[in-house]
Amino acid sequence: MDMENYMQEVGLRAKQASRFMARASSMQKDHALRLISAAILRERKAIRDANRQDLQSAQATGLASALLDRLSLSDQAIDTMAEGLLQIAALADPVGEISDLKYRPSGIQVGQMRVPLGVIGIIYEARPNVTVDAAGLCIKSGNATILRGGSEAIHCNQVLAKLVQEGLVGAGLPSDAVQVIETTDRAAVGKLITMSGYVDVIVPRGGKGLIQRLMDEATVPMIKHLDGICHVYIDDQADPAKAVDIAFNAKCHRYGTCNTMETLLVARAAAGHILPLLAPLYAGKKVELRGDEEALAILDGYPLLTRATAQDWSTEYLDAILSVRIVADVDEAITHINQYSSQHTDTIVTENYTRALRFMREVDSASVMVNASTRFADGFEFGLGAEIGISTDKLHARGPVGLQGLTSVKYVVFGHGEIRH
Repeated sequence: MDMENYMQEVGLRAKQASRFMARASSMQKDHALRLISAAILRERKAIRDANRQDLQSAQATGLASALLDRLSLSDQAIDTMAEGLLQIAALADPVGEISDLKYRPSGIQVGQMRVPLGVIGIIYEARPNVTVDAAGLCIKSGNATILRGGSEAIHCNQVLAKLVQEGLVGAGLPSDAVQVIETTDRAAVGKLITMSGYVDVIVPRGGKGLIQRLMDEATVPMIKHLDGICHVYIDDQADPAKAVDIAFNAKCHRYGTCNTMETLLVARAAAGHILPLLAPLYAGKKVELRGDEEALAILDGYPLLTRATAQDWSTEYLDAILSVRIVADVDEAITHINQYSSQHTDTIVTENYTRALRFMREVDSASVMVNASTRFADGFEFGLGAEIGISTDKLHARGPVGLQGLTSVKYVVFGHGEIRH
């Protein structure tokens, strides 16, 4: 394959399709989403068979357990993909919305119109569900997209891409509005992230190594997060039952996701009571605990207990490992989080309203929560239908990126013959 010509052709087709998508009606876009949702449910067996083939290949090559978890598609996951498309279809179409319309002294009216970004390149590893989530969000927001999934999911992605394009054509939209790169050659990534003439923004979803590479090499702007070092802080005025449920769920619901808790902070006044309640739950899941001196003393006898190092506080494990630190109070918790957090998602468990508000105001992360598991930091759970990714950047989009994050604004002016004097 001539990579240069192939990627140029993909980019050109995407650019042409983006112009069509920008003027597509809400009815057309929603119809496409419903057709794709129905096709996914109809072809459940073909999707599972392709996913099984990918899993067998990945296991044979020794893919890490966290990536195998992301690669796997259960029946529930397929249902969620289909339901996510219907949720997106039910959302208000942001394209064309005019806001902040004001009269100026000259007589003109000035406002802002929401418009698509254009062509969005999405690069992801071992997550076939991203193919559908990303396609759905890009269709609804009037964008074209170029998807480059990981080689681990190539068979499943190809099946899903055909279903997406079937839905597009059925709704009278161009099939080129969603293209999946057909090669697993890594050179395709290098081309995609430098095609500024065709691609308007890159959204990477994958491990730290992939995103770091793109940060070093990309000439196209990115919406990204580097890693997910998420914290739960249990305050000394926390409800113990809530604290135990949240701290267990945030770590053990799934290990391989970016919104999984990696560090547990516990107020000194609560640690002697809370940690012994959590220990048997973590032990049942064979979670290794890496504690500071005070945590080690409280957890003495725990079967998988080691001393935390300075590196642990800034490590995204994506595994059954949890660092535990005892802090004096909410002030020390906030200081720790703002020093070591990746600015992804952090939670406080407390019944003290004042402390909760302080935590929400002072913790500098994309999602900050009170009395809820970090696992809720997700576009589907936030009511966005799905997400294209999580952004920890502070420009353009932050947190789970849904329809609004895939659009921009332009100024529009309504005049009545006014001229400038």
